[in-house]
Amino acid sequence: MNKRVYGVLGIVSIMANWNADFSGYPKTTSDGHVFGSDKALKYPMKKMWDNERKKVLYIKSMKFSEKDSSLVPRALAERYEYIFGEKVEKDSKKTLENLFSAVDVKNFGATFAEAKNNISIMGAVQFGQGFNKYSDTQAEEQNILSPFRDDKKDKEAKNSTLGTKITSNEAHYFYPFVINPLAYKEFQELGVTNGYTEEDYQNFKRTALVSATAFATNAKEGCENEFALFVETESDLYLPNLTEYISFEKGEKNKINLEQCAEFLQELEQRIESIEIYYNPYTTELEGEIKGAKKFNIITQKEV
Repeated sequence: MNKRVYGVLGIVSIMANWNADFSGYPKTTSDGHVFGSDKALKYPMKKMWDNERKKVLYIKSMKFSEKDSSLVPRALAERYEYIFGEKVEKDSKKTLENLFSAVDVKNFGATFAEAKNNISIMGAVQFGQGFNKYSDTQAEEQNILSPFRDDKKDKEAKNSTLGTKITSNEAHYFYPFVINPLAYKEFQELGVTNGYTEEDYQNFKRTALVSATAFATNAKEGCENEFALFVETESDLYLPNLTEYISFEKGEKNKINLEQCAEFLQELEQRIESIEIYYNPYTTELEGEIKGAKKFNIITQKEV
């Protein structure tokens, strides 16, 4: 693939919890800004690939312990053996070939720290942190009644226990990303991968547009893909974080303002190959016209 891709992925969370910290509340910076980590965005993508029976290395999977038959997560070497059908060996070339055949490694890279092979691969796809751009986001705490009593605390307990579910009333996360196909140039020269290809990019794009919507767990039901921007450029054009040029506000419909982004990109139009915008026209309006951009319904994938 002889181009770079810059973009933004937008995730809406309504009465859901897109990315919780260890307290259970939506993750925030030290000054109180709500954000989602890149791991929160990558996981639904990896889960979707795993459900499609593609090879995914860096995802939690379980096994029964040989010691006492308890359910435990696989170690990295065990996961490697599980998906590739062979143990980790000293042959670094074979290990690298296996790693690059995993779809998550091909996109996001890997830190493979095993005794026989210690390998680091910087991913072609890099995400930034996804900051919430909706100013009125509030955390909502709900008490949930369990159907069971807790006899560990009180053998004579008469009532069932209470649990807690924490959500955001509404949040709109915008993640920046960049795809640099030259990230694997050295590994291509070693003959362990064919590099980051157009096919890899199209697979990433397909998954990035729907994986949050598809990942409907209890906490994530209410989280959906609501926006995406893909800017394909010359291979030697370097752009800053595009989320800084996008704003969001509530109205009769949600409004995503692209005016600053449009002005910025227009200055570089001779070096931009294509621009695609995906959004939900039923809930969202776009403000600001990016010259030459094609617009698509993010749900139907049809051009608007």
